[in-house]
Amino acid sequence: MDKLFDFELTGELLAFDFVRTALLAAAILGLLAGVLGPLIVSRNMAFAVHGTSELSFTGGAAALLLGVNVGHGALAGAIVAALVLGLLSRRSSEHDSVIGAVLAFGLGVGVLLLWFYPGRASNKFGLLVGQIVSVDFASLALLGGCAVAVFLVLLAIYRPLLFASVDPEVARARGVPTGLLSPVFAVLVGVATALGVQTVGALLVLALMITPAAAACRLTANPLRATVLAIVFAEASAVGGIVLSLAPGAPVSAFVTAISFCIYLVCWVLSLVRERGGRRRGVPSAAVATPAVLR
Repeated sequence: MDKLFDFELTGELLAFDFVRTALLAAAILGLLAGVLGPLIVSRNMAFAVHGTSELSFTGGAAALLLGVNVGHGALAGAIVAALVLGLLSRRSSEHDSVIGAVLAFGLGVGVLLLWFYPGRASNKFGLLVGQIVSVDFASLALLGGCAVAVFLVLLAIYRPLLFASVDPEVARARGVPTGLLSPVFAVLVGVATALGVQTVGALLVLALMITPAAAACRLTANPLRATVLAIVFAEASAVGGIVLSLAPGAPVSAFVTAISFCIYLVCWVLSLVRERGGRRRGVPSAAVATPAVLR
């Protein structure tokens, strides 16, 4: 416990190049999570993110076994997951069951691949809960390139995607290609999820992709403000999690999860206080409590 508050050791570790590389990777990942998060929340895709992360983990485990870049393997696994989920869950009633089946399959195959891997146990553990030493320059270059690609595609489809997220039936009636936007966005989410496997780990990537956005949607009804707040919360969770994990040498994901959950609790309390204040002033509770991007 004393190491957790060893600021002198933390300062010394911050001078290492690999720590700075990991912090830069976390900053990019936080930006990605903050931009995509509110849309994920509004489209009820939290469970899909978890399912995608499992196949990202499977791809990363396969890459580890084959001796290639883990990031490339995780990225390939995430894209496969997005395509599989899109093909198998054409009806909304099938969505959760398909994700559950894919999630279980991906995790089982990933565990088997890790069992075959003869290398260090820390590499196996890092895929599940994150490991900053695994983020090298090649991983950072992959992360930066994929982030730019995701932002460019999202910039091109953001307005119709937001419209389709708010009211898909009306968007479809007005000619918005919702059938095309859904798989495209699923691939973008899959790419962002895969990029978080090395830093946060496959099991707890939800803490970065979902929790900051859910917290932001508790505070504001404006999509732009929700996105800005989600970015701030995600950056605080990702970068702060790495900094806090340095001295004790603990898994990064534990601290990322703790920070993001504390932020969510604070936002939940603030939204509850605001809702009660609105009721005293006669404001309907639905107008106070509706998630941000849905209003």
